[in-house]
Amino acid sequence: RGQLKIAVSAMASRCRLAARFHHVHGTNVRLDASRTRATRVESFANGLCFSQEPLAPGQIFLVEIEEKELGWCGHLRVGLTAHDPQSLEVVPEYSLPDLVNMGDTWVFAITRSHNRVTEDGEGARAQGSPWEPFLLIERVRIPRDTLVGRSKPGRYSHILDDLFKMNVLPATARRSRIGVLYAPQPDGTADMHIVINGEDMGPSARRLPTTRPLYAVVDVFASTKSIRVIPVEYGFPSLQTLCRLVIQKHIVHRLAIDGLDLPPPLKSFCKHE
Repeated sequence: RGQLKIAVSAMASRCRLAARFHHVHGTNVRLDASRTRATRVESFANGLCFSQEPLAPGQIFLVEIEEKELGWCGHLRVGLTAHDPQSLEVVPEYSLPDLVNMGDTWVFAITRSHNRVTEDGEGARAQGSPWEPFLLIERVRIPRDTLVGRSKPGRYSHILDDLFKMNVLPATARRSRIGVLYAPQPDGTADMHIVINGEDMGPSARRLPTTRPLYAVVDVFASTKSIRVIPVEYGFPSLQTLCRLVIQKHIVHRLAIDGLDLPPPLKSFCKHE
């Protein structure tokens, strides 16, 4: 039991470190003081960002789209790279094709059509119910609550929240949450998976090497203006998360939280602001 607690604690610490952007990034990117928010301040390119640390097997790097910018074609791009950002002499202008052409990099362009991967001419693999508490990918078990985007609290936010849960809104919409992870395979390689609002898009790249550290890649490209990293809890949910679930279960929608006799920080947490 003691060893299990140590392992869980180590994983939690690693997740907190990885839930930030690396200090190496594209020339048009500005990070906030916590390095959890990345904004492209000029043009439509030079928006490459990386995870602070290499990802552990099954560990998701999750971001939420915060701001969009009209007038550009194209959207967010995500993936994995075996290149240590610190070793790059120059951060490439684009993830596609520049970083990919350097080799050992796998990047997927997010589109409005949800990017579901098809196999042998068939549709994407059947997904579990969007209301199930966990998303299962291979042997990876991730709390779905954190993975699903949420609208800004308002009169129709409860309706929009259900649309996010059912993943019928465009993947490129504001508040969408997009993550990347790799799942080890029996042959010693790994499959890369993209997750959009709690739904696994399928293995978008196969046979990734697991002998080298793999960093998350996020390209704040074109119409995507600003994103932020969303930390994901693994294992048992925290007491704070359990309290939020109980409160949400007994209200009609998030606007009702404002009328509760609760401290402002707890209200904000319950509304996922």
